[in-house]
Amino acid sequence: MRLRCRLSCAEVFEGVSQGETEAEALRNIQEAIQLCLDVRRAQGLPLTIESRQIEAPIYA
Repeated sequence: MRLRCRLSCAEVFEGVSQGETEAEALRNIQEAIQLCLDVRRAQGLPLTIESRQIEAPIYA
C-alpha cells in the first residue's frame, strides 16, 4: 500500500511537500525549507514571515 503525505510550513515559505512515505515528505520539505532560507539569506530578506491562524464561523 502506498502512502501519500503532504506537509506545509507557512512560517518560512508558502509551499507544500509531498512524498510516498511520511519520511520522504519530511526529507522533501526539509530540503525545500533549507533552499528557501538560503535564497532569503542571500537576498537579505527576513528568514521567516508572519503567520496567523484565525477561526471564522461558517453559516450555511
